[in-house]
Amino acid sequence: MISWLAEHGGGASRIAVTGKVYRVRSVTVLSYTAGTIRGMTDIHELDAHALEITKSIVNQVDVGMLDRRTPCGQWTLRQLLAHMTGQNYGFAAAAWGETRDRSVWDDRPVGDDPAGVFAASAATVTAAFAEEGVLARSFWLPEVRGGQMFPAPQAIGFHFLDYVVHGWDVAASIGVRAHFGADLLAAVLPIAEQVPTGAAREREGAAFRPALDTPTAAGLLDRILLLLGRNPSWPAKG
Repeated sequence: MISWLAEHGGGASRIAVTGKVYRVRSVTVLSYTAGTIRGMTDIHELDAHALEITKSIVNQVDVGMLDRRTPCGQWTLRQLLAHMTGQNYGFAAAAWGETRDRSVWDDRPVGDDPAGVFAASAATVTAAFAEEGVLARSFWLPEVRGGQMFPAPQAIGFHFLDYVVHGWDVAASIGVRAHFGADLLAAVLPIAEQVPTGAAREREGAAFRPALDTPTAAGLLDRILLLLGRNPSWPAKG
């Protein structure tokens, strides 16, 4: 997931949502207009909403699908879900102050209950991000520059982007649509635009590949995917 962050310098991000702007680092929402994320005031609420949608996609996965290919490198769906589950527990541990144990980030096998195992991890990280005072903390992300600390809003923003993209990965693998909604995608797009380009995207195991050409008429989700080297027309095959 976070290999792309190795060259990410951080800094405050300005995100426009339906014409309104909030700053990710200070987590200040000026206002929202009509949409599925109206009233959300913190980056963790945006993340929780994205994770709920991704969970609804994973709920459609059965054991017979786990050996399918995914758009995420050479991973099978089984490997991708194990990664997504492990990352949820890793981010939860980071929110709780873990700064030493890298094993909390290990992939977690989903066994014969992919939906249930993933849902448990999603509930854990959502609860961790929602704790009082969490946005004033720093998160240790061991996969970044040998283990660096990041302000919580910035780290949660990384998770937010990841679970929109991985939600689409799962949806593409099983042949269903990912319905994230325009307002949520408008919040994710500026984060995707800040993902560094360059040699890091060519490395084996890189979370994101070199950006693909983006047609001017591309929709929000397609723009996000193309920026991160994914083909929105990726075929779902068993």
